[in-house]
Amino acid sequence: MTANQYMFILFALMIIVFSVLTVTTRKILRAATFLLFVLVSTSGLYFMLNYQFLAAIQLSLYAGGIVVLIIFSILLTSHISQKFESPGFKKVIFSALASAAGAILAIVTILDYNFSATTIAAKEVNMNAIGKGFLSVDYDGYVLPFEVISILLLASMIGAIVIAKKGGPAKVQTTTLNKE
Repeated sequence: MTANQYMFILFALMIIVFSVLTVTTRKILRAATFLLFVLVSTSGLYFMLNYQFLAAIQLSLYAGGIVVLIIFSILLTSHISQKFESPGFKKVIFSALASAAGAILAIVTILDYNFSATTIAAKEVNMNAIGKGFLSVDYDGYVLPFEVISILLLASMIGAIVIAKKGGPAKVQTTTLNKE
């Protein structure tokens, strides 16, 4: 086996193990940390495929931005030591069945697809066209969707923080008045 195959196996195992740990841990801060490891391992796979731009986006946007936002929200709402309750036996069985069905469907789909090698050379990437596409507001532009998503994320984070705060805004004001 080559070094690339060993690296692929390593990244794949890391993704599988940390994905399972993300959804099975009962501590929320650990789940966010395990999610970070999954996203970093995924960017490692992108680097192996020579998709440097996609790997950089994966690292900066997801691993660097979203996970930090999740951890910041956890720390801001003071739920660091919160433990999720254990799921019931029914939930475990149905979750395992759904996961097995999804895995079987994915494996069957991959095995049924006829992958064929090509002799066509890879196309040269035009970074100017990519940059103009990201900054454009035209038909092929992505500025408006990014702005809408950022406003949606901001609104959802503010809403989650307000809901998760103990006692809400009224209790915070009364405690500061009592201290004076």
